[in-house]
Amino acid sequence: MARNRLRVYYGPEEELETPKANTVTVQLGEVLPLLADAMRQGRAWVDDFCDDEVTISSDLYEVLLAYQHFRRPSA
Repeated sequence: MARNRLRVYYGPEEELETPKANTVTVQLGEVLPLLADAMRQGRAWVDDFCDDEVTISSDLYEVLLAYQHFRRPSA
C-alpha cells in the first residue's frame, strides 16, 4: 500500500501586493474638498459609504488623533 505524503502549506514565499479590484489611489487633497462639500450639503449618498474602510498613513492618523483630542470642548 502506497503511503500518503502530506505537507503543510505555508503560503507563497513572497507576499505579493496586488491591488484590490475596484480600487483607485488618489491624493487626499483631491477628494477631501468634495467630501466636505457633500457633508455640508447633507448628500444622502455619503451615508452609503460611512461603513467603508479607508487606508491612511500612520502620521496622518496620529495628527487626526491629536486634533480629535484637542478640539474637545473643555468641561
